Amino acid sequence: MDAASNLTGKMLIAMPSMSDPRFERAVILICSHSDEGAMGLVVNRALEEVIFKDLLIQLGIDAGELTMDIPVRFGGPVEPGRGFVLHTVAAEAPQQDDGSMRIGEDLAMTTTRDILEDFAMGRGPQTAVLALGYAGWGPGQLDDEIMANGWLTVDRDNEIIFGRERDTAAAREHDHKWQAALAKLGVNPLTLSPSAGHA
Repeated sequence: MDAASNLTGKMLIAMPSMSDPRFERAVILICSHSDEGAMGLVVNRALEEVIFKDLLIQLGIDAGELTMDIPVRFGGPVEPGRGFVLHTVAAEAPQQDDGSMRIGEDLAMTTTRDILEDFAMGRGPQTAVLALGYAGWGPGQLDDEIMANGWLTVDRDNEIIFGRERDTAAAREHDHKWQAALAKLGVNPLTLSPSAGHA
């Protein structure tokens, strides 16, 4: 796969024609994209019923020094019991083999318990979200879905990934961030149709 067709670090925006209800109006950050397939995290589906501190306690982690409330999101339908922490990193920080995967110069995804323990001790990254589950595609599957007009692609936007809504109702957040992602492309949702072309 050449660099031009690699979508790692880009965001997918579900088209109105998306037939899978799990991805209706979804915005997905692509964390990995190669000839072997793709993996991403939905960033606009809040799990209001899941509290980060309660999750730490369930995992046996003492959350006594937790200083920030990490948003919890539905990351996708695959392995919904597995957690993925999306967080910012210093661009000059070296790549470390610690269960973290760089998605861009200043963004990483970590899957180890260590980062949860860091949050509990009040020393985790300052900007982070926890996604439960992920979205996955087999070899060539994502490319085929894009060609079939299932997704638009856009550059990453940290406000869409990490930003909180003034109204925390999950459905409103879901719509707001989907519309904000389309706006980055200069697209009005009302002008989209199931047969629209690619941006």
